[in-house]
Amino acid sequence: MAQLSHIPVLLDEVLAACQPLDGAHFVDGTYGGGGYAAAALSAGARVTGFDRDPRAVAAAAPAEAASDGRLTVIHAPFASMGDHVADGSADAVALDLGYSSIQMDDAAYGLSFQADGPLDMRLSGDGMSAADFLNSASEQQIADVIFQLGEEPAARRIARAIVAARPLATTADLAAVVRRVVHQPPDVRRDPATRTFQAIRIHVNDELGELTRGLVAAERALAPGGRLAVVSFHSLEDRLVKRYFIDRSGTAPRGSRHLPERSAAAPRAAFERPAKPVRPTDAEVARNPRARSATLRVARRTSEEYVA
Repeated sequence: MAQLSHIPVLLDEVLAACQPLDGAHFVDGTYGGGGYAAAALSAGARVTGFDRDPRAVAAAAPAEAASDGRLTVIHAPFASMGDHVADGSADAVALDLGYSSIQMDDAAYGLSFQADGPLDMRLSGDGMSAADFLNSASEQQIADVIFQLGEEPAARRIARAIVAARPLATTADLAAVVRRVVHQPPDVRRDPATRTFQAIRIHVNDELGELTRGLVAAERALAPGGRLAVVSFHSLEDRLVKRYFIDRSGTAPRGSRHLPERSAAAPRAAFERPAKPVRPTDAEVARNPRARSATLRVARRTSEEYVA
């Protein structure tokens, strides 16, 4: 299989934050098309990559073979990096939570409403597909997923229409149902199916659960002074990352002055105060429109041992 082609988002900013210097151990938790990994290798780092998409792992084989042993790509979700990376051994961990251009543009993945394909959406190819869920779940379950994970105001009407139209087999089937129900104002360019597709994709791949577990795994993997860089693409992910960094850096706002101070037995800060979030420049968005919604958050690991 040929090496995949993909434009990494906020590449310069991620590299500047992670500082993958000569001999450093860089963990790319979302290998994808290998953009971050290739840049880290060029800087002299040793790279351990993870991807749960077997097609991405297979496509990485030529780069792995040509790396003189400095690149290892593992077929596993990044939440399982603790099974492959020793605690405190990584100098940097990068997580790009977006989907690669290859995955979005290949109809076989069933991720996009822009090209008709099987209603799948599973990155790993295992477990429940989008079709399995939509054709078997109750109207209430579907509505809850679309509302909570897609932040879609019309979730109940969409769920009712999905149940009435079952069985659904393709992405075109789902997109057509949503478009019949949701009518966007003329000045809104977003496709009416965008939020529903996002919600179903997040649910099928357990993306928020994976992210929560992955942040914990990254914290454990990082050496003191190591940096965790996370690029998110929608508000649910970004809020989760922001909350984690606040909680683990001890920078949450204090409560009322009338309340007691935090217990001295509370876990010490695992991260320094996180840097301000970074957004792509206009120039990057012009080169790569899919970067438009990206947000980078970075925090530096302290010397405190991991405490659950």
